[in-house]
Amino acid sequence: MNDRLPNFIYIGPGKAGSTWLHETLTRHRQVYLSDAKDLYFFDRYYNRGSDWYRSQFDQAKAEHRVVGEICQQYLFSSEAPKRIRDTLGDARLMVTIREPAARAFSSYLYMLKHGAVTGTFQEVLEARPTILNPSRYASHLKRYLEHFDKSLIYCGVFDDLAEDPQRFLDPLLSWLDVDPMTLDDGLRAPKLPASRARSTMVARFVRDAADLARRNRSARLIGYVKRSPLVHKVLYRPLDESTPRMSDDDARRVRDSLEGEIIEVEKMFGLELRRRWGWT
Repeated sequence: MNDRLPNFIYIGPGKAGSTWLHETLTRHRQVYLSDAKDLYFFDRYYNRGSDWYRSQFDQAKAEHRVVGEICQQYLFSSEAPKRIRDTLGDARLMVTIREPAARAFSSYLYMLKHGAVTGTFQEVLEARPTILNPSRYASHLKRYLEHFDKSLIYCGVFDDLAEDPQRFLDPLLSWLDVDPMTLDDGLRAPKLPASRARSTMVARFVRDAADLARRNRSARLIGYVKRSPLVHKVLYRPLDESTPRMSDDDARRVRDSLEGEIIEVEKMFGLELRRRWGWT
């Protein structure tokens, strides 16, 4: 049995390029990622034990200098930092910072796509203020810094991915100490563009079925299905002019709520996020 455990984990958040990152790194000859994105081992399924977790990487080979997983919810799990440290030691971690209003609105569209919410973005913000929790970057990263040296945490900026995927990828690969990789045309564009469910009932059923499969330890099957462009084409249609748009007032409301978090992240990692996003 392969005895390798991850030495790299993308911890989140969602709606910040995790699907693209998974698809890209799985094509690198020196990187092995679990077939399924979002194993949720260190938050939901820790009781399955290290043998189950190790089995998710049993196909990793000697040439894979990086073995890892991508799970967008580890960032805001209160238990995950210590569990990761206890299980994986000095594993390297990655987080991607996305402008909070854009990230929250993308999350809203995702929930709308799956029929999980109804109403306007403003109404959802009022009814579900927790939609902003993944963007409380500083608060979440502080928990990780209690267990990991800052040198072990790579902080990417989503703007770089949106503007130039190659520029986003190059420093990450250098930090991971693997060979450079030239992106093909397919990876220079978003893998799963924003979309709306053709049937919210069917989309909700598929999402619930995926959760059931995870609970029954069928992570690899989920990975194969969710990465299929055909599945996405059948279930969803591209967004059109009828798609909701975020108003300036809604964006300002989110930014006012989270500006303190962003200021702290700027100090932690020496970034100029507010200037880049036009907040100042």
